Amino acid sequence: MKILVTGSAGFIGFHTALKFISSGHEVVGLDNLNHYYDIRLKYARVAECGFSQEQAESGVMERSSLYPTFRFIKIDISDREAVERLFRDEKFDIVCNLAAQAGVRYSLENPFSYVKSNIEGFLSILEACRKYPVKHLIYASSSSVYGMNEKVPFREADKTDSPVSLYAATKKSNELMAHSYSSLYGIPATGLRFFTVYGPWGRPDMAPMLFIKAAVDGRGIRVFNNGNLLRDFTYIDDIVEGIAAVAKSIPPVGGSSDSTKAPHAIYNIGNSAPIALLDFIAALERVTGKEIEKEFTDMQPGDVYQTYADTTSLEETFGYRPSTSLDNGIAKLYEWYISHPSIF
Repeated sequence: MKILVTGSAGFIGFHTALKFISSGHEVVGLDNLNHYYDIRLKYARVAECGFSQEQAESGVMERSSLYPTFRFIKIDISDREAVERLFRDEKFDIVCNLAAQAGVRYSLENPFSYVKSNIEGFLSILEACRKYPVKHLIYASSSSVYGMNEKVPFREADKTDSPVSLYAATKKSNELMAHSYSSLYGIPATGLRFFTVYGPWGRPDMAPMLFIKAAVDGRGIRVFNNGNLLRDFTYIDDIVEGIAAVAKSIPPVGGSSDSTKAPHAIYNIGNSAPIALLDFIAALERVTGKEIEKEFTDMQPGDVYQTYADTTSLEETFGYRPSTSLDNGIAKLYEWYISHPSIF
């Protein structure tokens, strides 16, 4: 099948594209290569996929030198004319929309970028799916939609109408937009609420990469809410296995957690095993053999105390079961990090 992966130079999109390629699919990767974090990491990811920096920035479709079934084009998903042309020319079977302006804290500084990418951009994808029908649209939501819910684990049917950040509000909006298009136009769509994902090629603005860099460099870290935080850390390989499983199955009418007639479903995708932040840091210290100096500080605006995924629906429907332990995942991340010093 021909699959479009948006955000393919991003952390999850990069791994997802490679997973689809290894499964024998034809893949088109799309990314706007923005500078939200150090662009060198994005260039390194596209290079790992067989594209030079010049090819990635060219704005025309380029074929990978490493993977014959992989092509890449630089497009911003908020450019609806460019997105529509791409859909018209390529006639995708599956669309995996992982492009988004990420980051809870950055949404406090630059809110308009979130509306442009996560709202306008997602609308461009939905409109293109309407005009040039696809067999299945998979899109990224987030555990942040649960806000400050105190009842754990988080279940798909739980209340999600009290976001505590604009980022979370845009992700909840994506779910509502996808449902409306699925209901109106019969677009089969599945939303995945990602919990905290970590692993090789991860985002440098997220805690796992910040912490491992600090350990290796011998620098201190800030630990928010005085370390009193729980996160459902999930290794990237487990995440992409889940995405690949979901892609194979079109949601039925009245999909999971949906009492309407729309072919739309939403699933949590996480590890179902929240880990205390200080335990995560301790695991990093064990793997690196270095103690990390910690500066304890207050909770950041827009942050939440805990995330904890109930993945029963994903397990029962797709057989999803994460298999990477925390120590194994961190060991793999550390091994990758020290073997790629030029990226950072």
